[in-house]
Amino acid sequence: MSSWVVSHVTIRPLLDARRRGAPTVDLSLDLGRTTTAVALAPDGVRIGPDLLTWHAVESIAAANSACFTIEPTADDGPLSAETIKAFSAALGRAYTLYPTERAPTMLVSGIPMHRIKGTDPLADTDRKVAALRPVGGRVLDTATGLGYTAIALAKAGAQVTTIELDPVVLDLARRNPWSQELFQDARIEQRVADAAELTAELPSNGFSAILHDPPTLSLAGDLYGLAFYRGLFRLLRPGGRLFHYVGNPASPSGGRTTKGVARRLGEAGFERVRAVPDAFGIVAVRPVAGRR
Repeated sequence: MSSWVVSHVTIRPLLDARRRGAPTVDLSLDLGRTTTAVALAPDGVRIGPDLLTWHAVESIAAANSACFTIEPTADDGPLSAETIKAFSAALGRAYTLYPTERAPTMLVSGIPMHRIKGTDPLADTDRKVAALRPVGGRVLDTATGLGYTAIALAKAGAQVTTIELDPVVLDLARRNPWSQELFQDARIEQRVADAAELTAELPSNGFSAILHDPPTLSLAGDLYGLAFYRGLFRLLRPGGRLFHYVGNPASPSGGRTTKGVARRLGEAGFERVRAVPDAFGIVAVRPVAGRR
């Protein structure tokens, strides 16, 4: 049996069904992507021939900040649940797959990598991609993460090159049902590298658009610097568009970051630099005439 993935969001229907005395219920074993009929028994939930005890169900339902894989035990006993988390010794960062009502996000040392207040990770991603539309040709995604951006860009018609610094993040993404297209879609090319170093090696004028959604300034300050922006300028074709996620422009820190980023993008040669408040970011264009 392959692993199943659940969270408190998807496990709650089991407890509701037990209270109603229902004999069966549709349960999602892939964080809401599909459902499977399971049988309710006095000692737990029967998923095919396997048993998930009510104690395990209640423990998962009480854990609001984690997702879990469910796997059979070696001795064919009750199913066991394991928190989906990882630690990168190379970067000193802890990663956790964090559930929402839709697709999960990832906590990077406790910081969510997507907006989740009043929205969800997929809707957050859609707003970023919408800021670049129309999307086509070769597009660079500078920070893979769970792969939602690369997946959305590919679905919009782009040939995507996506960069991830930490292989541990990709290992976590492989355990996320919502990230599977990242590893299956032929239109997505994955590169494991430091974006600041790899962008210096990629060919000039090679991309029609760039989506730059870096970690926070405190975690990746070099990805907010003038030298890096000049590298992105070089990679774009004349007329190409850049979207840069910066955070909530209405917050004090987000407002300062937005102003600084906009100024440095202008210094790097970008024109038509403007904020996109709905996407918490900035759009800029490489002039057709080339560098000013």
